[in-house]
Amino acid sequence: MISVQACQTILPTGRPLLKWAGGKRQLLPALRGFYPIAFTRYIEPFFGSGAVFFDLHASGRLDGRQAWLVDDNADLIGCYRMLVSRTDAVIAELRLLAAEHGVRGSDFYYEVRDSRFNPMRASAPGGYTPEMAAMLIYLNRTGFNGLFRLNKSGAFNVPVGRYTNPRILDESHLRQVAAALRARGVTLVHGSFEGALLQANKGDFIYCDPPYAPLSRTACFANYTARGFALADQERLQQALVAAANRGAHVVLSNSSAPDIERLYSSAEARRAQLRIERVPARRAINSRAESRGPVIELVVTNVLRPKMLKACAPAIQTSLRQLGHAKARRRSASNET
Repeated sequence: MISVQACQTILPTGRPLLKWAGGKRQLLPALRGFYPIAFTRYIEPFFGSGAVFFDLHASGRLDGRQAWLVDDNADLIGCYRMLVSRTDAVIAELRLLAAEHGVRGSDFYYEVRDSRFNPMRASAPGGYTPEMAAMLIYLNRTGFNGLFRLNKSGAFNVPVGRYTNPRILDESHLRQVAAALRARGVTLVHGSFEGALLQANKGDFIYCDPPYAPLSRTACFANYTARGFALADQERLQQALVAAANRGAHVVLSNSSAPDIERLYSSAEARRAQLRIERVPARRAINSRAESRGPVIELVVTNVLRPKMLKACAPAIQTSLRQLGHAKARRRSASNET
């Protein structure tokens, strides 16, 4: 028997499932200006909370297109896969966690984190269950600032957040997220950004939101995996994006305005790949001190021409097309004369 809930139409959502350090929901108004007008496949090598994917999906921009969603965080991909394949079971487990949290609060948080979640992760690496997926969502809803942070031993160590009444269970939203990730053409991949970018070809739209290069020693929250994300990783990412841009892919990358990032994407090889740096206002949301959160400038690196740039380039493009047409006509005429 099919349940009534399963028969209901599930409307798309533009809201991500998880709070995530560096999540791009607040930056979407600026990022939308860099979405290419036309593209073949969507590739997101640092999926995270997937704010751009859910925005594209809700607007219909991914209809009829493939979307390849990749992340190196095994917990994240395991959670998403469980939500897609075992939606009802994940919701049932999360309902139990929400009820118990309402009674015991922070004591229950630490019990789940230390006595259940971390031991289950250690005993079954990569093998996610509905219970583990529900615990990850629960910890994300109730932990400090939605961080996912691992210590050097690979254990999740985020402290409890200061929330009066966190909304742990939102069943309709969970079903919307599951439906979006279950859509035709969408593939979830646990893998490296390099493997994803090697697959990018002409016409593909790549959006990269890597762990940001820190602006100061204390600003680094890059431990999404036990390995972290260092300057050498930022350099490898730049090389992979330059190669993808040279193959004709549409590239959009967001990052901090750290000097290392400015240097990497102002290089001669980046300019030859038609990559340029744009600056956009953003708001720093992750900081241990509330007074240190506030407006900042972030970088968007892209080869996508914005509407005004396309309009400005149109006469030159038309002239080049006319010249190309004249050249072909001359070659055909010369060929006919011989």
